[in-house]
Amino acid sequence: MTEFSLDILLKAIKLARWTYYYHLKQLDKTDKDQELKAEIQSIFIEHKGNYAYRRIYLELRNRGYLVNHKRVQGLIKVLNLQAKMRQKRKYSSHKGDVGKKAENLIQGQFEGSKTMEKCYTDVTEFAIPASTQKLYLSPVLDGFNSEIIAFNLSCSPNLEQVQTMLEQAFKEKHYENTILHSDQGWQYQHDSYHQFLEGKGIQASMSRKGNSPDNGMMESFFGILKFMAMRKHLNHLINWNKLL
Repeated sequence: MTEFSLDILLKAIKLARWTYYYHLKQLDKTDKDQELKAEIQSIFIEHKGNYAYRRIYLELRNRGYLVNHKRVQGLIKVLNLQAKMRQKRKYSSHKGDVGKKAENLIQGQFEGSKTMEKCYTDVTEFAIPASTQKLYLSPVLDGFNSEIIAFNLSCSPNLEQVQTMLEQAFKEKHYENTILHSDQGWQYQHDSYHQFLEGKGIQASMSRKGNSPDNGMMESFFGILKFMAMRKHLNHLINWNKLL
């Protein structure tokens, strides 16, 4: 068998001598991230590829690994692990065309001049971290001072939830010049919902179909609430000082 010198071989493959020795040296090095890589792969496989780097990072912290989230993200790229992307569906109470039962009496003029003049309601969904469970919040907001005058929290967005919320919010026998605005969700299309409002002298108002800004005060409240809830959850899980 013919033997060739290193210089001839390097010249043949157009590789610089220093590059060759650099890579040779790298092969001799012990991978300091070997244990961490193995743990990352274990978490990824254990959760069937559903964990992206943030959840893998949190799981590593739970297992006692004090590691920077950027380092975890980098190792995941090195390992070429790609989490499955799930399309999130925002909860919507609208179920097909039922027929609008009330006009939009608010018309973008959200603030009331006195309490209980303009009220708003909607249902929003909360996903519980590290769980498949979901919760549904149904509040009533007063447009005069943005106060939540009643709310109901349920494991399912049903008619009973809305009825309970209405009974908590409107306890007086009769209301003068009070508007309750909602979207066109099925709960707010139901006869019992409108019968309750009519019995209390409350005017029903509804957004245009698929037009969230028509219920802007409620959308704004939900946005702030979810931001605060997420920040509190992250502050509980993460020691930010160790990440800086």
